[in-house]
Amino acid sequence: MAPAAMRTAAQSLSGAKPVAYWLDDPAKPDALGALTGDEHTDLLVVGGGYSGLWTALIAKERDPERDVVLIEGHEVGWAASGRNGGFCAASLTHGLANGVERWPDEIAKLEELGERNLDAIEAAVARYGIDCEFERTGEIDVATEPHQLEELREWHEEIVKLGITGVDFLDRDALRAEVDSPTFLGGLWDRRGVAMLHPAKLAWGLKRACRELGVRIYEHTRGLDLVRSGEGMAVRTPYGRVFARRVALGTNVFPSLVKRVRPYTVPVYDYALMTEPLTPEQLASIGWKGRQGLGDSANQFHYFRLSADNRILWGGYDAIYPYGGRLSAELDQRPETFLKLAEQFFTCFPQLSGLNFSHAWGGAIDTCSRFTAFFGTAHQGRVAYAAGFTGLGVGSTRFGADVMLDLLSGEETGRTRLEMVRSKPMPFPPEPFAWAGIEITKRSLARADSNGGHRNLWLRAMDKLGLGFDS
Repeated sequence: MAPAAMRTAAQSLSGAKPVAYWLDDPAKPDALGALTGDEHTDLLVVGGGYSGLWTALIAKERDPERDVVLIEGHEVGWAASGRNGGFCAASLTHGLANGVERWPDEIAKLEELGERNLDAIEAAVARYGIDCEFERTGEIDVATEPHQLEELREWHEEIVKLGITGVDFLDRDALRAEVDSPTFLGGLWDRRGVAMLHPAKLAWGLKRACRELGVRIYEHTRGLDLVRSGEGMAVRTPYGRVFARRVALGTNVFPSLVKRVRPYTVPVYDYALMTEPLTPEQLASIGWKGRQGLGDSANQFHYFRLSADNRILWGGYDAIYPYGGRLSAELDQRPETFLKLAEQFFTCFPQLSGLNFSHAWGGAIDTCSRFTAFFGTAHQGRVAYAAGFTGLGVGSTRFGADVMLDLLSGEETGRTRLEMVRSKPMPFPPEPFAWAGIEITKRSLARADSNGGHRNLWLRAMDKLGLGFDS
């Protein structure tokens, strides 16, 4: 990029607040008190993100008499659930292509379950009056290089053969009539399979709904260890303990209380920018009347969407794995990535030159080698876990909550019979091999993007083994 353009990108970041836009909201509820002393309950849910909140809510919906306690180490919705792009997808498999490749015999069922899951989220938002700016506008996968356009065209033909409807191929003119960028060559529009929402308001609304149903929530209450206690389990916290017949772990990117689960995920830091609100003239210059979510088709991809007040969220591209899987608030800010994202934003939308960014932030995603969640139990079925959502957990965490509750019930269901639920991804190796493998993969993906999509020997070997790295 030319020095003048780089200066323009840097200037656009000069007033950006180093905090997630979604969490910087006056609607944020006050934190609840920490647990002190001992609690006894039927079900303990560990984690106050989407995974834990849906688990607690659905547990009470299934059995209103069941006593449920939820503990959260910081505040509800403060981590990935309050920092993501707000893309709530029906897909349970990190996209149809990943699902077809891994579970071809189950893909029709998985697609059906995913659609029902998204419908259930929409219904719950309405039923509990959760004002999370829910808009079922769909998502467009965008081609910005000729090889990507050809791949999308071929994939659309495969989608038609699979009998899946509601996904339309858009040529250059049709796409630019929806959202206008000189970089857009065409795209695939999934019209009903993705909703846009305010992620933090969804978490806060679920928190309220859980409390209204009688769930006792303790914030600033970290689960320190998990041990057997009689016929149930006990979780120690900084100021007390929780004794429970059953435990559901929704800790995701944070180290699992079941230690053998930890090698299956690594934290990957993802970053995003939010612009100031667009003027009517600026919005008219890019169109976007349908308010769809968008994502480009590169390996190092961007995701972008409009907020309720017509800001543009622009995120992705860099996926940073810290050596050793270190989690730190310091990693939430990465100026070199923010500058790169700003430069790329103005390449995509040069007509918005002069627009400034109001917020810049990052956060960690729980990534697994198959890109989509895995499940299991421990302690003779007294504990269930779900993890590895790899950036598509806004919708699929609700399905994961259903799976955990099914597993804790001890009864076989249509969900627990799924190969996706019964299988595990390949665990990541110990350091330094994890870091080295991830770095080689990232560099290979970047080369593929700049080389017409050609995948080198390393990536082809990873594909053959069913392994990958993604945010």
